[in-house]
Amino acid sequence: QVQLVESGGGLVQAGGSLRLSCAASGRTFSSYDMGWFRQAAGKERECVAAISWRGGRVSYADSVKGRFTISRDNAKNTVYLQMNSLKPEDTAVYYCAADPRSWYDREDEGQYHYWGQGTQVTVSS
Repeated sequence: QVQLVESGGGLVQAGGSLRLSCAASGRTFSSYDMGWFRQAAGKERECVAAISWRGGRVSYADSVKGRFTISRDNAKNTVYLQMNSLKPEDTAVYYCAADPRSWYDREDEGQYHYWGQGTQVTVSS
């Protein structure tokens, strides 16, 4: 069993930066692929970034490429999402998720086994 706790959300002006953290409990964290999702009001949840269990593979949604960076520190059981050049359209609740059925399922929220409670990110114009 894995428990995920996100932190680092908040209010930031457009063009600013935030770094989200997702701390995981459990000894198997380092064996899980991880994903960051977001859900804006009235919209479906979307995968913005994913990272493989050893960190050797990463992927990003087109909307965040070049601005967001996903990383992980398996020694600290933590995955990060560095968000730069934030835009008002990045406003959403951000969730981390663990253990998709496979790397190829990383963008499908229905394939993840574990979820955090979410952290709000609000970008003002």
